[in-house]
Amino acid sequence: MKQKIDRLIAQAEQDLAPVFTRFEQVEQINTQRVLDAFRARRVAARHFTPSNGYGYDDIGRDTLEGLCADIFGAQAAICRPALASGTHTLALGLFGLLLPGEELLLATGQPYDTLNGVIGREREPGSLSQLGITSRQVALTREGTIDVPAVLSALRPNTRVVFLQRSRGYDLRPAILPQDMAPLIQAVKARQPDTYIFVDNCYGAFVTTQEPSHLGADLVAGSLIKNLGGGLAPTGGYLAGSQVAIDRVAHRLTAPGIGLEVGSYEASYRPFYQGLFMAPHTVCQALKTAALAARVAELLGMAALPRADEARSDIIQALVMGDPGQVAAYCRGIQAASPVDSFLSPEPWDMPGYEDQVIMAAGAFVQGASIELSCDAPMRPPYAVYQQGALTYASGRLAVGRAFETLLEADNEQVD
Repeated sequence: MKQKIDRLIAQAEQDLAPVFTRFEQVEQINTQRVLDAFRARRVAARHFTPSNGYGYDDIGRDTLEGLCADIFGAQAAICRPALASGTHTLALGLFGLLLPGEELLLATGQPYDTLNGVIGREREPGSLSQLGITSRQVALTREGTIDVPAVLSALRPNTRVVFLQRSRGYDLRPAILPQDMAPLIQAVKARQPDTYIFVDNCYGAFVTTQEPSHLGADLVAGSLIKNLGGGLAPTGGYLAGSQVAIDRVAHRLTAPGIGLEVGSYEASYRPFYQGLFMAPHTVCQALKTAALAARVAELLGMAALPRADEARSDIIQALVMGDPGQVAAYCRGIQAASPVDSFLSPEPWDMPGYEDQVIMAAGAFVQGASIELSCDAPMRPPYAVYQQGALTYASGRLAVGRAFETLLEADNEQVD
C-alpha cells in the first residue's frame, strides 16, 4: 500500500510543479510586505518585553498592532493575546459594530457552525438576537459566488453590517477570493455608505497577495493560531480595518472610554512578532500540503474541493469521502503522523458550538492551532474531511501519505 501511495505522491508533485511555483511567488510578495512593515515600525528587541497590570504605554502591544494594520493596508488594528479564538474575535467585531435595533446581513449564506451561537439562532444568553439585533442571510449563487444584486436588494435602512465569510468552513462551497468581494464592497458602499463590510478572514490571511481590507472592507478578523500567527503565536486574535470600525470594537474589547489604552501580557511578545514574520512562509507550506492532498485524491478518483490546480483563497482542503468510516480512517492517518499525540486515535464527539458530532485529528504544539496540520469533519453527509495547515511541507507530505495509506487499508479490510 505504501509503495502505491509513494508513486501517487511522486506523480502528484510532478503535476503540481507550476502550482507550487505560484504559491512561492505569493509567499515572496507577502514576505516583502511583512518586512517593509517591520522596517517601517523599527522593530527591535525591546518590543518583545512583557508587561503587566493595566499595560499603559505597552510598546510591544502597540507596535504589534501597528504592524498588523500596515500589513492589512488598514488604518488601525487590534492584535492581542486576550482573544481566545477566531469565534471570540468575530464576536467581538460584531458586538462592537452592531447596536440593538440594527441588522446583520450575512452575504455568503450560512456561516461557520460556531457563529450560530453568537448570532443567537436559539436565543442563547448574551447573543445578538437577545440584544435585539436581527440577522438575515443571502445565499450564494449556484456557482458559489456572491450574489451582488440579491445582497443589494436585501439591504434595509437598519442594515449596519454586511458580513462575508472568506473560507469554506464546513461547507463544500468555494472559498471567496478577495478580488471577488470587491464588486459587493463597492456596490454596498455606493448604496449605503454607513454600512460596515466585515470579513471573516480566518484561514485566509497571506493565501493571496491582497486582503479584503486592501479592497475596501471596513473590518477583517481572524485567529492568531491560524495563518497570521505563523505557527508560533500561542494564542490570540486580530482585527484590522478603518479607524472608525476599530474604535467601536475597541470599546467592546475593554470598556467604553478606555478602548486600546490598556491590556498587558506578562509573557514575551516575541512569538507573536516572530510568528507574523514567518506567516507568509508557513501559509505557503500549508497550501502545498493542501494541493498535494487534493491531487492524490484526484488520482484515486475522489472529489477534492478546491481542485489541486484551482486558485485558492484559504488553506482548507475538502476531500469528499462519502462514508463515515473513511472519514475516521483518514483522520487516524493524519493523527498518527503528527509530532504530538501521535499515539491517540481520534473519535467523533459532541464538541461545544457544533450541531453534529465532530471528529478532529490534531497533533499540534499549540492546542487547536489550525495552521499546524489538522484534519476534522462534522459527521454528516456527504462525509467530507476538511484538512488545513502544515508547519512544513515535508511533514505535511508524510502525513498526507500516511492518511491515504490508512484510508486504503481500511477500504481493503471492508472488502475482505
